[in-house]
Amino acid sequence: MTRDGTVFLIDDDDAVRDSLGWLLRTRRLLSIPYASADAFWAEAQGWTGGPSSPCCALLDLRMPGMSGLALFEHLREQPWFAQMPVIFLSGHADVPTAVDAVLRGAFDFCEKPFSDNALVARVECALEQSAERLSQRKRSQELQQRIAGLTEREQAVMQWIASGMPNKLVADQLGISVRTVEVHRARIFDKMGVRSVVDLVRLLHQS
Repeated sequence: MTRDGTVFLIDDDDAVRDSLGWLLRTRRLLSIPYASADAFWAEAQGWTGGPSSPCCALLDLRMPGMSGLALFEHLREQPWFAQMPVIFLSGHADVPTAVDAVLRGAFDFCEKPFSDNALVARVECALEQSAERLSQRKRSQELQQRIAGLTEREQAVMQWIASGMPNKLVADQLGISVRTVEVHRARIFDKMGVRSVVDLVRLLHQS
């Protein structure tokens, strides 16, 4: 269970923000309040690389100015959207809208009045998902850096050996000697940090 994440509280009701902030503090969860969707969006637009640590948003559907749903649509367009799960806070009349948002990528919704334990449980699950997505992003970035460190010929050889083609057929395909393929293969394994073709294929499939 992650405890190093941040919960963004986006609700125009001061009392709701205060009570949710208190609730999360009692569970040792950090929260940052925003009185409007506009305020949060103004800050989020500056996240050029997306969030750097686990986070999620508790987002009220109905607010003056930009609505929670409008903010959600803006967030969906961001490349880092999957790394910040969104939990909608909705009244009974808003449930169909909240369900539709879940179908379009929101993590969940909690109907007001909600159970404290149930809400915190969903927040913790959202933070766990955020942590996993961030970990996936880091692994993907590291993999792309390793691939970028290969020469053009090494990348060509890697594609063939990762498909299961024997060294001799790779040599025939590229018009080079088997010994040259073996040298490239050793360099590829070293640069990619793997010890076998199986390890290489598993690594490439992580991207």
